[in-house]
Amino acid sequence: MTEGLTSYRFSFGPWNISEGADPFGPVVRDPLSFLEKVKIAKQLGFEALQFHDDDAVPDLDSLRPAEITKQARATKQILADHGLAAEFVAPRLWFSPHTIDGAYTSNDPVDRAYAVERSIKAVDIAHELGTHLMVLWLAREGTYVREAKSVPQAMQHLVEAINKLLEYDKHLRILVEPKPNEPTDQAYIPTAGHALALGYRTIDPSRMGILIETAHQILAGLDPSDEMGYALSFHKLWSVHLNDQSGLKFDEDKSFGEVDLRRAFNQVRVLEENGYGRNGEYVGLDVKAMRTQKQEVSTKHLANSKQTFLWLVEKVRTLNRQLQSELIKQRDYEELNRYITAHLLGVPY
Repeated sequence: MTEGLTSYRFSFGPWNISEGADPFGPVVRDPLSFLEKVKIAKQLGFEALQFHDDDAVPDLDSLRPAEITKQARATKQILADHGLAAEFVAPRLWFSPHTIDGAYTSNDPVDRAYAVERSIKAVDIAHELGTHLMVLWLAREGTYVREAKSVPQAMQHLVEAINKLLEYDKHLRILVEPKPNEPTDQAYIPTAGHALALGYRTIDPSRMGILIETAHQILAGLDPSDEMGYALSFHKLWSVHLNDQSGLKFDEDKSFGEVDLRRAFNQVRVLEENGYGRNGEYVGLDVKAMRTQKQEVSTKHLANSKQTFLWLVEKVRTLNRQLQSELIKQRDYEELNRYITAHLLGVPY
């Protein structure tokens, strides 16, 4: 790439190569092994994989500490053999019977203790994989019935749990991934603003950051580029999950730019113009193959999303800044809108 410009690195999670099951139907594609997914990541030009703790160490809760370490090291070796890194590890705190009523915010102290213990195991796995990043998707931290929990008390439980993790590993950096709903009716940390405020309540706000996912912001009725810009303004945007979303429904994880190209352009623009990636941050994709995709073309969503991002990087870099500034100065936003449309379409202006 041009000297002085960001050279982006890309990541995705093993769950982004799936069998196509959904709540209304069974699998439609054959499962691929972890090794096969690693090979695909390398073939598609990705530099890292994202992990839930049990992506790296399956059946985590049934293993002894020495067994967890052994499996994590084996996973790290597979990555190293293929020239890949681990971007982060996220504790999966929404599958266990202990997390039916929430994890860190469960009304049962035994279940809260389980969530912290599971998270500490994830920290150990991250250490073995060679990353100090942990993502917290607080999936079940919320309520279905408002009277079932006290919000101030739940916030205190969240802060106490995160503090234990920060105390356990002095090098750990935690990224909170906000989402307004699903699987809970109403989540306690629905937006970047909530995630930022939560981080500032902990014992070490300097190690608390944010991961912004496109679809989650749309589900909150917000613009993803604005939320990315908000986090960037505090130097707290440490990762992204790019995808797309058709309005306010379930989390679709469509290919990046598939629904709204202008919206995708502005996400790339805010990242490019504010130096995202220059401190080692990855462009993470969290996209699903359409259920209709056949086995042999079931990774195109990853290749296509990456290519769309790079196409849009070029569109950002070739934007006529002088014209943009002049139209802003004239307050002729209608003409600015026309220019951006022409630029994206590649037609003469």
